[in-house]
Amino acid sequence: MSGPCVALITDPTSPEGCRDYLARAVELLTGAPPRRIDSRHFAPCGTGRVRDRDGIRLRLDVPDQGLEVVPEVVVLYEIPPHRRRALAAFQRLLAHHRAVTLGAGVTAWRTATEKDRTVDRFQRDGIAQMDTVVLTRPSAHEATVAFDELGRDTWARPVVGTGGSDTFHVTSAAQLAEATEYYARRRSAWLLSRDAGNVTADGDRHQFRVFVLGGRVIHAREHIQPATDTPCNTCQGATATFIAPRDLPRRLTELAVAATASVGLPFAGVDLAIENGGVVFEVNVQPAFIEGELEHVAIPYVQAHLDALAQATGSHRGRHPARGRRWGSQVHGRSPRVA
Repeated sequence: MSGPCVALITDPTSPEGCRDYLARAVELLTGAPPRRIDSRHFAPCGTGRVRDRDGIRLRLDVPDQGLEVVPEVVVLYEIPPHRRRALAAFQRLLAHHRAVTLGAGVTAWRTATEKDRTVDRFQRDGIAQMDTVVLTRPSAHEATVAFDELGRDTWARPVVGTGGSDTFHVTSAAQLAEATEYYARRRSAWLLSRDAGNVTADGDRHQFRVFVLGGRVIHAREHIQPATDTPCNTCQGATATFIAPRDLPRRLTELAVAATASVGLPFAGVDLAIENGGVVFEVNVQPAFIEGELEHVAIPYVQAHLDALAQATGSHRGRHPARGRRWGSQVHGRSPRVA
């Protein structure tokens, strides 16, 4: 029996490369490669269309790629943060057509992508975070007041950003002025947060990335950054050490699961620190992962889609032999059906 047809919809302009690992995971689990589709075709100016085929099955028409795909599962991933809002209408169509996917949560995507919304949601739900002020084109005086209130040891980051390339450690009036001017040139709202003091005895920054799927931790890693004024991202030079979920401090497990639930995502990568009793920095809608995490992240994520399909149809196709149990999952839309 052939495996289900999986549409893998990603943005090829992303430098992260998760799409290749997801494609490998799909082929390992189903025995067939996914149908790859450029997500930009479903943005407002794209020619991609979502339709019912025979009034029953989902059909994706992509004239620019010469594709007509009737998928049973849609994996929507690796969409750069600044392009996510352009896919909101497409996500709503996926939900309307009852696509089996974990990627149709428009509100959840926006809550996690726009960090000012994340801060508000965490405040509402009591998720521990460092004190933060949201700034929108502030005057020099307004920025200074916020800086003083936060103890003059802070991190500045845009409301929408990625990779830490536009994030700065701000500890002086001169650095604050530079950050204020930087975001003003880009017409970007930004956040100023109190430093978490997440520095080891050896003088390195450290934080954790925790992957949560279906209400449980499936993988974690610790990031070590010797450049303490640089974000603790692997793409910014931090090194990562894998941690088995059972070895993660309980407080971090609880925080990661709670933060993911707070923003409403079925899957996320949560960045957090153990200091200050445990605090969350952000929730990543589509966290980047590397080849060594194929088994830890990509396969469970794809398997969650296949489990949702099996639940909707009563089938059991696409079970990876190394996976003896179901990964918890959530499918957006009403009563998913075969696409």
